[in-house]
Amino acid sequence: MNVQNETPVVFDKILLKLSGEALAGSLGYGIDETMVDFFTEEIIKIVKLGVKVAIVVGGGNIFRGLKGIKQGIERLKGDFMGMLATTINALALESFFNTKGYKAKVLTSTFMEPYAERYSPWRAHNYLDKNYILIFAGGTGNPFFTTDTAAALRAVEIGADVLIKATNVDGVYSDNPKNNPNAVKYDTLDFKTAIEKNLQVVDMTAFAMCYENNLPLIVYNAHKADNLLKIIKGQKIGTLVK
Repeated sequence: MNVQNETPVVFDKILLKLSGEALAGSLGYGIDETMVDFFTEEIIKIVKLGVKVAIVVGGGNIFRGLKGIKQGIERLKGDFMGMLATTINALALESFFNTKGYKAKVLTSTFMEPYAERYSPWRAHNYLDKNYILIFAGGTGNPFFTTDTAAALRAVEIGADVLIKATNVDGVYSDNPKNNPNAVKYDTLDFKTAIEKNLQVVDMTAFAMCYENNLPLIVYNAHKADNLLKIIKGQKIGTLVK
């Protein structure tokens, strides 16, 4: 690994929340290898700077539990199916990193050997100390919790400096910018304001965990090359919630 320690960074350890839908790309479902290649390359750019990276990936490109309810699948089964979907995505990311010559490891919230190791904070810290890129799969391991909540939980457990949420818009707006051209983008927000305005950046459980643990949250457009790199170098990209 080519670590360029001379390049200043403002975050030493991050938790990146990556949606499953992002991996689907133009396909709209499943895994678009072009998108997996793009996101892994974006992450490698900051790994080269010596940043420790952990990722929580969603599974919406394969299955969404809440959508399954409308199709006759009970909520508990649907949520567990969603957890399995996140593991498929995590294994794809791990494989791409390994192929590119970077050490990566999938840690799952439930036992899934021989595909991956069971998550524990101590195991995660051990791998991060050895400069592995970690991909946390399976959400929290419990139904009724989103992968946003899993991302906040894991970020706190590993002592991340920041939780970064990858989206397809360039930050948090007062309204949906796709539907409302007058929507205002926030450069910075506090958690109280985000909750009061019901901005739905992440779910309320994730918000509460970030707030209670003083964990800053950055929301940014992950589809623009070098945006993640710019964030790590301290440039004002997206919206900072703190």
